[in-house]
Amino acid sequence: MTRIAAIILCLVSMAHAFDQDRAYTLLKAQCAFGPRVPNSVAADSCREFLKRELEYWCDSVWVQPFQYTSADQNKTLNLYNIVGQFNPKAKDRVMLCGHWDSRPFADRDPDSTKRNIPIDAANDGAGHIAILLEIARQLSIKPVSFGVDIVFFDGEDFGRENVPDEYLLGSKHFARTMPVTAPRYGILLDLISEKDLTIPYEMHSFTYARAIVEKVWAAADRTKAMSFVREPGPAVMDDHIPFLEKGIPFIDLIDFEYKYWHTLADTPDKCSPYSMGEVGRVVLDVLYHEKF
Repeated sequence: MTRIAAIILCLVSMAHAFDQDRAYTLLKAQCAFGPRVPNSVAADSCREFLKRELEYWCDSVWVQPFQYTSADQNKTLNLYNIVGQFNPKAKDRVMLCGHWDSRPFADRDPDSTKRNIPIDAANDGAGHIAILLEIARQLSIKPVSFGVDIVFFDGEDFGRENVPDEYLLGSKHFARTMPVTAPRYGILLDLISEKDLTIPYEMHSFTYARAIVEKVWAAADRTKAMSFVREPGPAVMDDHIPFLEKGIPFIDLIDFEYKYWHTLADTPDKCSPYSMGEVGRVVLDVLYHEKF
């Protein structure tokens, strides 16, 4: 290989590299709106921001509005799933997703006087959405031949603890209505932007979609992503469950050992561009090695 060819190859490789610093900037941009709680000005503003960001890169972008009425509060929430599609007419598809809403109360905060305050949700919301936005940019630069749906679910974190019917509102609605062609498989991101990131096997994923788990951990091996460990983790009720219940192989990439979970301390300074980069590169590697 000539020196010029090597330089060109290097530049091409750099052009297709996941930009972890840009992803971290997108994390902070979401948090700057304030807590993205349903029916809030912050949520409305952030939704337009996310939709616009996807429109820069995706072939098709649209919003799925729906409502949910809380039985105990008799309060109607206006909720919005946000969808960006690549190759929208392709039959073979992969879904990448995460929730974009913030928890409306810091019910695990160490200060009991602050447990009714909504949280910034840097790691538990903004981080994985920022990773997916940067993945969308990379797919616009280096496309794949199959379809990819990037879905941001609303209302994942609305519920009271131990009241499962109040959680996963966006993914339940999306799986029930299925407004896109059912994917061959899906990858959910949640709580994967923190410093000292460790991603074990989520056990619902390992039990019901082990082939996809193996696919992702093989990509982690190729990209030398040290935060992915071949160890069992907890079984988590998360946005992949409604799709597993429909028989769609779906896995959850999650580090559930996050000490700032559902507290006011879930702020951008607890997150790491490096962690975001590891996850982003692994997911992209899965897509670029996929052959349908």
